[in-house]
Amino acid sequence: SLVLARFGLTQPWRAWRPEAPEIRELRALLARLEAVEKDLQREKNRLEKAQISAASQQVIESIQRSIQAQEAEKRRLEKLVDDHIDRHPKLKQDAELLKTIPAVGQVLARHMLALFHSRPFRLGRQMAAYLGLTPVEYTSGSSVRGRPKLSKNGSASIRAKLYMPAVVATRHNPQAKALYERLRANGKSKMSALAAVMRKLVHLCFGVLKNQQAYSPTAA
Repeated sequence: SLVLARFGLTQPWRAWRPEAPEIRELRALLARLEAVEKDLQREKNRLEKAQISAASQQVIESIQRSIQAQEAEKRRLEKLVDDHIDRHPKLKQDAELLKTIPAVGQVLARHMLALFHSRPFRLGRQMAAYLGLTPVEYTSGSSVRGRPKLSKNGSASIRAKLYMPAVVATRHNPQAKALYERLRANGKSKMSALAAVMRKLVHLCFGVLKNQQAYSPTAA
């Protein structure tokens, strides 16, 4: 208790505040949508395996019916998420701001919106670090130095949703394209350069939400 008291007196701290009800509901809907998407992918994998192994027609039809049901539920949940965002002016405005960033679409905007409003991020690099997109060096003593790798802390699902937008950004987002080409010219691997673009997209998402301004190459 004495150590905690000293910490409170000597270190800066911020009082914890619960999420707003609309953010809690948004995160719950997104979590359920993600669970359904995973179940749907599993059924598609089962269908592929059944077709390759020449399973009976009854088995294949059963899997197909399950896939149809999962796809319908996915569409229903996506509509619930979008309707929820539209019902709250602040969330709707922020979602539109996110979609002004080239390569940021509806799916990524939903998750970045929920993340931004669920944590007290003060800087874009904090948000990137939370998602495990900051490089970490491996060292041992003075002679062993491994290649830097992503820390991969935080949400793996959001990192996965950043991958394809990062690929698109290398072609259509001015800042991301310049960053990618510069890193490749400096000898970085494609994956290292793409990881940097993913991190850049997080910074851009944070910037438009923090400043409440649509994306512009000059401002970025």
